[in-house]
Amino acid sequence: MVEPVDAWWRRRQWSRGVPMPYAVGEFRDAWQSYPVLIRQYHPEWNAGIVLTQIPPAADVLLTWECDVGHVFVATPAEQRGRPGRERRRSVWCPECQVMAKPQRWPVLPEDWPAVVPVPQRAVRTTGRQTLPAAGRGSSLPTGAVASSRARGAGWRPSGQRAPRAPRTICPKTPRLPSGDAFISVCAPATASAVEAELRQALSDRFDFTFDRTAIRLDRPFHDHVEAWPDIILPELRVAIEYDSTGRHGLEHVGPREESDRRKDRALRGVGWEVVRIRTGRLPALGPHDLQVSGVSGRTIERLVDTLRDVRGALFVDAYAR
Repeated sequence: MVEPVDAWWRRRQWSRGVPMPYAVGEFRDAWQSYPVLIRQYHPEWNAGIVLTQIPPAADVLLTWECDVGHVFVATPAEQRGRPGRERRRSVWCPECQVMAKPQRWPVLPEDWPAVVPVPQRAVRTTGRQTLPAAGRGSSLPTGAVASSRARGAGWRPSGQRAPRAPRTICPKTPRLPSGDAFISVCAPATASAVEAELRQALSDRFDFTFDRTAIRLDRPFHDHVEAWPDIILPELRVAIEYDSTGRHGLEHVGPREESDRRKDRALRGVGWEVVRIRTGRLPALGPHDLQVSGVSGRTIERLVDTLRDVRGALFVDAYAR
């Protein structure tokens, strides 16, 4: 049951029988990959409890403040689960998320009388305010006219979920054996300068094939039967990923981290190995992942040593230039 932070802390003191249930820094590893949440959290608003004293799975209401200045209450799980499909800074704050969405102007019926004033956009001061539609049988103000728009086929009562659309798999993936690397028409173009630098550093040292952009899988992954690693080495059957938290701290954390784990399992299921270069204090996901501060000469040396450990020094050095 979710409870305020002071009540939660007193209950933990009673259950553990100590005045300090969790030491400062006990959960530092769990929070260090969320720099935005570290910035949003203020101990003085949360009974003086430091963020590294709070377990990520605790059912406790914490007070946060976004970069804009909105103060709101949310649990650790709610904040850690905000990164989704959207890559905007506003997703870290429920107030900013509502303001970032376009607001709809009311659509007037054709028979709207001229004596009735035109509805104005609602000014939201606290919380989310909308203009609810009048239900059936509800009384209308004097001089107001109900909308003549008929309820379409997609109308449903409030609170009822829309039926989930059937899942479709992209038909553009070629019919290849599982585990084959190929050039995909759906793969996104490389947008990271660090990935290009990493690819060039490997190309200067090894005669690998670097033009492949996708790997054929044996199961769907995000509506495709293919995966798009950052760098594909077909000769070694090794996929290299460069992971950082991104500009707004949204990448490879929360639900996106679980997506990375699914991708690694899918690639290993077709005979490939995954080496992730993790920056921004992201934790390692696999046995061969590298935790570094950035791409440098030392990072390249560690990556080459990891490739040798995975596929053997003689096999990897056979492609050396």
